[in-house]
Amino acid sequence: MLSIIVAVHNQLAMNRLFWRHLLANTEGEWELILIDNGSNDGSAEFFEAQGVTVLRNGGNYSYPYCQNRGIAAAKGEWLAFLNNDVIVPAAWNTRLQAAMQHHGMDVMTSCGIEHVETTAATKKLRRRWRWIKNLVLLLGGRSETSLALMHRLMYPRWQHFTEQRSRDFGLQRKPGFVGNTVMMTRHALDLIGVWDERIQAADFDLYMRVQQRHLSHGDIQPVHIALDVFVHHYIRLTEGVSYPPFVDRERLIRLQDKWTEAELTALAPPA
Repeated sequence: MLSIIVAVHNQLAMNRLFWRHLLANTEGEWELILIDNGSNDGSAEFFEAQGVTVLRNGGNYSYPYCQNRGIAAAKGEWLAFLNNDVIVPAAWNTRLQAAMQHHGMDVMTSCGIEHVETTAATKKLRRRWRWIKNLVLLLGGRSETSLALMHRLMYPRWQHFTEQRSRDFGLQRKPGFVGNTVMMTRHALDLIGVWDERIQAADFDLYMRVQQRHLSHGDIQPVHIALDVFVHHYIRLTEGVSYPPFVDRERLIRLQDKWTEAELTALAPPA
């Protein structure tokens, strides 16, 4: 069974779009555990109406705190940590799991606008997305219709695009991570523990911890990106949107407060 863990604060239009694609494109037995950070736009009620397990926080908590709440409630042996501002392709979960099993991996991420096979291909995708996103935001705002239009303009043939990538890059991987979609086994938690609740940039910290464990014990592979599973991310969609301060902000530290400069240089993912 797969447990999908997602944290949200408002963004009802995005949440509705995310849910529609997740429901249509996730295979096998799965559950969604939704951690709601004090939404006041009906987001929590929307997910509850879909039969989703909703864990309500009393306010806006940091990313790793929310992920650990989800882990505590999860029933699955597989865990997927997703942003709510993503669109998943058909069979995203089983393809990602297949890549992990093929390579004997315990932590893997999808590819996306942030990272694909080459720097040039990544830059091309990013340029196109910035142009389309900014144009639609200027003309239509952040409604569900506008968000869907952005996606349709970016990928006029989304299913063809993602299936073609699956054929072209079947089971291929590259070192690194894309933090909006992280797949993990329970075994990984046994080896490295849960998310560090002091670090808001917890996906970066996770990559570092897995790399450190790989070098010190050799019982887990470094995190890689699956090139045949492309998940669209609405990057920086909420720029300029005001959020309440984190309830747990006083315990948050910087990566530089945890990791030395030498460790950051040695363990950090490739650019």
